[in-house]
Amino acid sequence: MQLAFYFDQTRCTGCYACAVACKDWHDVPAGPASWMRVTTIERGKYPHPFIAFACTPCYHCAQPACVPACPANAISKRGEDGIVVVDRDACLGKDKCQMCLEACPYRAPQFGDEADAKMQKCDFCIDRWAEGKPPICVAGCPMRALDAGPITKMESRYGKLHEAEGIRYHEGLRPSLVCKPRRQVYLASY
Repeated sequence: MQLAFYFDQTRCTGCYACAVACKDWHDVPAGPASWMRVTTIERGKYPHPFIAFACTPCYHCAQPACVPACPANAISKRGEDGIVVVDRDACLGKDKCQMCLEACPYRAPQFGDEADAKMQKCDFCIDRWAEGKPPICVAGCPMRALDAGPITKMESRYGKLHEAEGIRYHEGLRPSLVCKPRRQVYLASY
């Protein structure tokens, strides 16, 4: 089984509740490390502006680039659910390595601002998942723009789209993400 995230870009308002809930739940201190990032995509101009938001945690890829990139073997993919986990004790730290960050096109590996910080990233809220609860970002989203579960269930429930504005699907890595993208719509001028 491969667990996956679902992201409905048409519902996301860029409120950052998912990112705040994640930092709070995992005790990630204020600073550059954020396991869930929200980016703003802006295009166009009046009278046809376009804005969308993209939520980007670790997508727990089917073939994660970070795993073979780690010289310390600190990153692995769990066989039972496909969650990509990091052994922070084995990590060489940001001052000596950062190979995982360079390998990941989604910039999921994160480092704090402390000296020789160890890599950290979304772990799909393994503790919550073990209790039958969704990841905290899913539970914390007031617009219900996020969901999580087995990828087959996410695809049967929401479709098989894997890209949205600001999120590109990488065929080699196969990120475990199902999306409902926001489309730019032009309205007739009156």
